[in-house]
Amino acid sequence: MKVLVIGSGGREHALLWKLAQSPSVTELYAIPGNGGTENLASSIPIGMDNIDDIVSFAQLMQVDLTVAGPETVLTEGIADRFRDEGLALFGPSQAAARIEGSKSFAKEFMKEYHIPTAEYAVFDDEQEALAYAEEQTFPLVIKADGLAGGKGVVIVQNQRDAAGVIRHMMEGISFGNAGRRIVIEEFMQGEEVSVLAFCDGHTVVPMVPSQDHKRVGDGDTGPNTGGMGAYAPAPVLTPALSKQVYEEILTPAVEGMRQEGFPFRGCLYAGLMITDKGPRVVEFNCRFGDPETQAVLPLLDSDLAEVMMHCVNGTLSPSDVRWKQGSAVCVVMAASGYPYAPASGDKISGISDAEKTGCLVFQAGTVRLGGEFLTDGGRVLDVVGTGKDLSAARDMAYQGVVQIRWGGEQYRHDIAQKGLDHLK
Repeated sequence: MKVLVIGSGGREHALLWKLAQSPSVTELYAIPGNGGTENLASSIPIGMDNIDDIVSFAQLMQVDLTVAGPETVLTEGIADRFRDEGLALFGPSQAAARIEGSKSFAKEFMKEYHIPTAEYAVFDDEQEALAYAEEQTFPLVIKADGLAGGKGVVIVQNQRDAAGVIRHMMEGISFGNAGRRIVIEEFMQGEEVSVLAFCDGHTVVPMVPSQDHKRVGDGDTGPNTGGMGAYAPAPVLTPALSKQVYEEILTPAVEGMRQEGFPFRGCLYAGLMITDKGPRVVEFNCRFGDPETQAVLPLLDSDLAEVMMHCVNGTLSPSDVRWKQGSAVCVVMAASGYPYAPASGDKISGISDAEKTGCLVFQAGTVRLGGEFLTDGGRVLDVVGTGKDLSAARDMAYQGVVQIRWGGEQYRHDIAQKGLDHLK
């Protein structure tokens, strides 16, 4: 089987790493890939926004399965184009991808199918949004309706801040056109957890739960990022809560999309808040999470290529998805200045030393120049430790992290601490 993975980050490196373990996979391609994926896959210099050329490449090379990593290509309809050409792609249609591409669509969909989430209101008019915010209790959550690279959510503590955020979003200053429409939500108190699930349009099979760390600094301080680390499984999601999530959130979402005429095939990501009223949806995403994928896939004991083909063909069964015992912890190493103005072009040392400790090192923002790796993005590396339990996995991850240097690197020192606290 020839497999193509679209994307250039740590998530895609992890996907390629897992797909390379499949006995049925004979050749791997990456569009465009990164410095670290070159040992696993042939890097193809095609822009991710060039869907025509991606389709043509898949046809020319007779690719058997394509996996779309980023949400952008899915919301632009790449799955529809592939299916129109008779090509297999793991990922939802453009209509189904609206679950991530439009926050207002997602909220209205959840309301229609009685999926628990925060109370909300949607606004296209700035003055109406400002008037609504004046009547609310703080803190308050303000979200750009469209895609904003994982950064289009702001929690405000008072009316003055709310007014500033609303104006900046709706006037296109903060997130361009993505913020012209906004969603204002009640603030949900609790602990967040991510549940990714394989879906074939009617069957949904959850993966092990994980927990992302969005804030750049220790103790959940500083600005939001694309994610500074993750661990799995996350003990905050007990077996009883997992059952509730499956029955009240995942199943109604997949069944609702099927009823609406756009069955979801691919990876459905439910970002949840565990509140005193039970699990409630913070957001749905239409693809694998980043960095959750880097912590989840090392625990998968099944053939990923086969599972994905079952999703594409509508033949998925819970028995297809098996998990290893143990835990995994992913620590993101980011460039100095991230998330606002990340530096680039710094020489990275110590990757092989980290791997000798037993870690996996997935590259995200790197470029290979000669025999060296240079930083080329905000989130540069994902260092993953695995072990018989969460403590062992965390120790391994940080043993790997301290081997790697480039000058100005930053990372959190408390990834998975919440999980360890739950286990005390």
